[in-house]
Amino acid sequence: MDKKTIRDINVSGKKVLVRVDYNVPLDKNGKITDDTRIRATLPTIEYLLEKNAAVVLVSHLGRPKGAPVPEYSLSPVAKRLAELLGKEVLFAGDCVGPQAEAKVGELKADQVLLLENLRFHSEEEKNNAEFAAKLASLAEVYVNDAFGVSHRAHASVEGITKYLPAVAGMLMEKEINFLGQAVSSPVHPYVAIIGGAKVSDKIGVIGNLLTKVDTLIIGGGMANTFLAAQGYAAGKSLVEEDKLELARSLIADAKKRGVSLLLPTDVVVADKFAAEADSKVVKVDEIPQEWMALDIGPDTSKAYAAALVDAKLIVWNGPMGVFEMDTFAKGTEAVAHAVAASKAVSVVGGGDSIAAIEKVGVQKNISHISTGGGASLEFLEGKVLPGIAAINDK
Repeated sequence: MDKKTIRDINVSGKKVLVRVDYNVPLDKNGKITDDTRIRATLPTIEYLLEKNAAVVLVSHLGRPKGAPVPEYSLSPVAKRLAELLGKEVLFAGDCVGPQAEAKVGELKADQVLLLENLRFHSEEEKNNAEFAAKLASLAEVYVNDAFGVSHRAHASVEGITKYLPAVAGMLMEKEINFLGQAVSSPVHPYVAIIGGAKVSDKIGVIGNLLTKVDTLIIGGGMANTFLAAQGYAAGKSLVEEDKLELARSLIADAKKRGVSLLLPTDVVVADKFAAEADSKVVKVDEIPQEWMALDIGPDTSKAYAAALVDAKLIVWNGPMGVFEMDTFAKGTEAVAHAVAASKAVSVVGGGDSIAAIEKVGVQKNISHISTGGGASLEFLEGKVLPGIAAINDK
């Protein structure tokens, strides 16, 4: 990795501002339902505390649209972080201005302070220079440990780096190393599994992966569009009619490059989009007119698993079916088991793929679980992420 990390600088006795991604799901009572993103930042925070730094954390939560919204307060996050760290986490009711300045002013080495939601200020998303300078004035060093927002040129991600030395945190470093390998120096055989509802969401990724992988596996709703492009009748399945030509050109591109493109041979169909729908397994050329494909079938699951056996690198993004409904989750779960069982370096991104890995309990067998949905997709497309570009080079 050619970017500086927290290990490359002296932080002892310094105030360090760390951009984290604490955009966690909350229930109606403001309770955190999944603290994965908070846990993921612990190595960076603990390292800084060990090195005698005063740690100031900034994050966004939800979409408050530039004004304070009580249900998007980060205060529940401060409580959860304190439990995970086993030490007090101070909280300031704003991220800039007198209150933030006072709290930061009193902060001592080995203390942690979380500032209120950045997006309570519209200047954050506008990458306003004055706002970025105010954030920067709170510290002596800036650490980006928020890969999940690094595809956004926001004030706390990109603007702030114009005013402070900028380095990567440990989570950011891990993301860049694992995803960077998949983009710039992949080992072979390299297999990518791309799922999800729509081809349109992942055109760039599929196009870029076709120049790198040996095998590309397609599942989820987007597989219907590829099957329809080959002339199969899809019944009532989700098909992007305006992407059929694109799907044909991707199939042709794979053939030209000698990439093995795997599509479902059987699917689980249902008579309606509902958990309690009637469902059955059919071959892809036998989808009934009034039914819809909602998962890959058992034969397809076996073929996809077999394609992973000899892989040295696997990248997986997106479910194989309507994973939220148990009846249509079997394909995604089968892929999760197969990815975990392989000896390959495995990189998994996207909320549903991660949920599947956790549901079947195989997290420990995955080399890297990416915390950035949109960011990891853009990275895999080969795009330059503004937040990463802005980190100082070694």
